[in-house]
Amino acid sequence: MGSELPTLDEEARDDATASAPEGPEVIKRVVRTAPTRPGVYRMLNDKGDVLYVGKARNLKNRLQNYTRLGGHTNRIAAMIMATRSMEIITTETEAEALLLEANLIKKLKPRFNVVLRDDKSFPYILIARDHGVAQIVKHRGSRNRRGEYFGPFASAGAVNRTINALEKAFLLRSCSDSVYENRTRPCLLYQIKRCSAPCTGEIGLEDYNELVEEALAFLSGRSQRVKDRLARAMEEAAERLDFEQAARYRDRIAALSHVTAHQGVNPETVQEADVFGLAYEGGQVCIQVFFFRSGQNWGNRAYFPRADRSHGEAEVLEAFLAQFYDDKPCPRRILLSHDVESRALLETALATKAGHKVTIAMPQRGEKKALVDNAVNNAREALGRRMAESASQTRLLDGVARAFGLEEPPRRIEVYDNSHIQGTNAVGGMIVAGPEGFAKNQYRKFNIRSTDIVAGDDYAMMREVLTRRFSRLLKEEGPRGADDADGDGGDEAAVPPWPDLVVIDGGQGQLAAAQAVMADLGIDDVPLVGVAKGPDRDAGREHFYMAGRKPFMLEHRDPVLYYIQRLRDEAHRFAIGSHRARRKKAIGQNPLDEIGGIGPERKKALLRAFGSARAVARASAADLAGVEGISKALARTIYDHFHEGRE
Repeated sequence: MGSELPTLDEEARDDATASAPEGPEVIKRVVRTAPTRPGVYRMLNDKGDVLYVGKARNLKNRLQNYTRLGGHTNRIAAMIMATRSMEIITTETEAEALLLEANLIKKLKPRFNVVLRDDKSFPYILIARDHGVAQIVKHRGSRNRRGEYFGPFASAGAVNRTINALEKAFLLRSCSDSVYENRTRPCLLYQIKRCSAPCTGEIGLEDYNELVEEALAFLSGRSQRVKDRLARAMEEAAERLDFEQAARYRDRIAALSHVTAHQGVNPETVQEADVFGLAYEGGQVCIQVFFFRSGQNWGNRAYFPRADRSHGEAEVLEAFLAQFYDDKPCPRRILLSHDVESRALLETALATKAGHKVTIAMPQRGEKKALVDNAVNNAREALGRRMAESASQTRLLDGVARAFGLEEPPRRIEVYDNSHIQGTNAVGGMIVAGPEGFAKNQYRKFNIRSTDIVAGDDYAMMREVLTRRFSRLLKEEGPRGADDADGDGGDEAAVPPWPDLVVIDGGQGQLAAAQAVMADLGIDDVPLVGVAKGPDRDAGREHFYMAGRKPFMLEHRDPVLYYIQRLRDEAHRFAIGSHRARRKKAIGQNPLDEIGGIGPERKKALLRAFGSARAVARASAADLAGVEGISKALARTIYDHFHEGRE
């Protein structure tokens, strides 16, 4: 891929800032030295934020189109006027430029691009081969384990259901290697006929490997062949009057039928493909993706990319595809509801990345067309549900504004809660909600760090959490209101950095602690609300506390009350989950891990010599030095770690 070539040197950049030329003038300066090679360009505003990322076969020719304002849509014209500097990266080919453009858009989320949102990783089924006895597991993330991967599946639930059925059909182990190595008798999965128990020799390794090969054949699309073989084996067992063995084969066949019967539409002519259906209504877009592997439907997922109204449907789908496969394996066939202009370029780029031929098609008839139509219908339904939920959310936020005396409906609500057990492993949690519901990618947890806080002092914990949160917000975003200076910014406009309302789980005391923090930081324009549970902690009888108002309650059946309860419960769930994770991690830690110079081998030698970390802590420096690999200096370090402050 080539090198990055900033198109303005430092002196020219300072000049541009000083004279503040308009966008076309900035771009004209860039065009003079722009290369005629393929590459990617970035348009930046006066703050250095990326406005737009684009690709071109010929950078000079493409940028020349931006040197005038006439003939562009309002979106492009606004982008040109806001441009204050540009950056260019050259590539060897246009296909490389397309892949780089998709990667940068996903990373930078420029406000004038089509941006893929909610891009969560997909789960896979892994038949792991990094152990002498293969294991079937659910897998996410990088493929660094040796074995065969099958997927993607649309959800973890789909993977879990399939693995459960495959365990019944092929009796493969799902336990970890450490559990496998330490079994002395078969586990419960063997008793309920979901594992063949190779751990205790209930099945020989050769027979177990035959089961593994059958599972691989089934997941690779040869399901009917596997079922036919099992059916023949069942008939042979019945002829031998071995009805118990025949019943086992019958149960395995039933489990395989369960897998295929619960896949929805199972095409006969499509073995491996991703099917994309797009629906557009009211300025909103939904793209529904179906995954077909081994002739089976492995689920679907709806996406709602951010796109300006001026983008055409095919343009949105084209931008979505490149970003979608930026971090996912690409199948050999992709079926689309709309024809895309750069179909050949996409095929070349995706094939280069995947290492095999990729065909992109817009089917016009037959089974493939039916699959695409089904995806489009699902996209329309998902978009309708989202628009209905959005309208309901808008009404709720209007009600929140009325209930708490806000000038306009809040675009960002932050809710805070703390969780601990008698002050240990204390964690503060912040959840965020906005016009589109919970913004889970903006949730934050705060491990309580201060050593001056008395165990269980919730007020002090809240002060630390809010101080850290709003100090950082001031540093990174500036005073509240600065984030609105650039106008509509897509996602950023829907859920801006600064909250329009802060909700504290607690009464007057917690509110006072929050007010003190805000006063110390010089923040006086963020509304604060304390929510205290009612008598006997009854839901529906919450008391609300705000500065300048007497404590008040909302009507028992007020939808706003239910909404605030949902926000508080979500904050409570998040804080408790974060606390439990921290507590679990602390329980699993060994005190020896905190000592510098103690790696896995030395830790193992110490535990072998003394039996436990507690015994190591009680040992003398001389005894510690007697352990292989522990020098006298390190023994003194270990001794001092456990006896600090003692005579």
